[in-house]
Amino acid sequence: MANLLLGGLWTFSVFAGWGLAAFCGNGESPESCMDRLTMVSTLSGLFAFVAATCTAAGLLPPVMRRFPEKSLVLVGIATASWLIALGVLYVGGLVGR
Repeated sequence: MANLLLGGLWTFSVFAGWGLAAFCGNGESPESCMDRLTMVSTLSGLFAFVAATCTAAGLLPPVMRRFPEKSLVLVGIATASWLIALGVLYVGGLVGR
């Protein structure tokens, strides 16, 4: 459940405009803000891709039934990757501000 919530937070921050509202200052031009957030979102998206893949693989019923210890490792990697993706997005947004 935590991985789904972290994934939802990342998705809304990148695609629903939460990042624009949070990290674009009033004095900054919209073009430069969009360029910066696009770069940060792309870098963050690499970690989000790893996280989404590990979440899906870790929660597959055959993997969970046959290899519960591997499923736990995949879910742990997914959680760490979501946190890194959100951290990259947050730090990248604040640094450019």
